[in-house]
Amino acid sequence: MWGIAVLAALFLISAGVFVGTLLDGPRSEKQDPPTSAPSEVDVGFLRDMQTHHAQAVQMAVLIRDRTDGEEIRKVALDIELTQQQQIGQMYALLASWGEPQSNPNPMAWMTSDTGAGDTGDPHAGMAEMPGADGSAMPGMASAADLERLASLRGMAAERLFLELMIAHHQGGIPMATAAAKDADESWVRTLAQSIVDAQSAEITALQAMLDDRGGPLG
Repeated sequence: MWGIAVLAALFLISAGVFVGTLLDGPRSEKQDPPTSAPSEVDVGFLRDMQTHHAQAVQMAVLIRDRTDGEEIRKVALDIELTQQQQIGQMYALLASWGEPQSNPNPMAWMTSDTGAGDTGDPHAGMAEMPGADGSAMPGMASAADLERLASLRGMAAERLFLELMIAHHQGGIPMATAAAKDADESWVRTLAQSIVDAQSAEITALQAMLDDRGGPLG
C-alpha cells in the first residue's frame, strides 16, 4: 500500500507547483508569464504531451472499470485527475499563444539538439524512442494493447495496466526532460520538470506494485 502514499504525494506536489505558478503569477525572473512568441520546443512539447497524457487518462479509466482492487483504483484515479489537469494547463497555454492544439508532425520538435537520448534519467531509453518524423510517440500503448486491457478483468487487468503505465512513463520522461532543458518559456520548463520529477519516482512505485502482483502479464 505504500505505493498509494508515494504517488498521492508526488501528484499533489507536481500539480501544485504549476497551478500555483498559473494562479499566483510570476515570483521571480524564472517565472515570467508566457510570451507571444513561443519556440518550436514550447509548442511541440505541449501539443505532444497533451496527446501522451490523454492516453494515460484513457488507460486509467479502463482499469478503474475492470478491477475492484482499491489500491489500483486509487492510483488510476490520481493519474486520471492529475493528467487531466495538466492537459487543461497545456491547452490554455497553447490557446493563449493562438496556437493549434494538434500537432501535424508529432515529435518533430524533439531532435538531438533538444537532448533526446541524453536525459540523465535512469529510466531513459527503456521505452522505444521514435524518429523525428513523428511516426510514434515514446511509451505509447498500441491499439492492440488497449484492446487487450479492455478485454481483461481483475488481477490480469491490473498487471497489464501497470506494465503499460510504466512503459508510458518511461517514454514520457525523455520528452519532458528535453522540454525542461530547452523550452524557451519558464512556465513550460516548470511544467516539464514537474512531470520528470513525479513520473521518475512513480515508476518505482508502480514497479513495486507490479512485482507484488507477479510481474508483467506476458
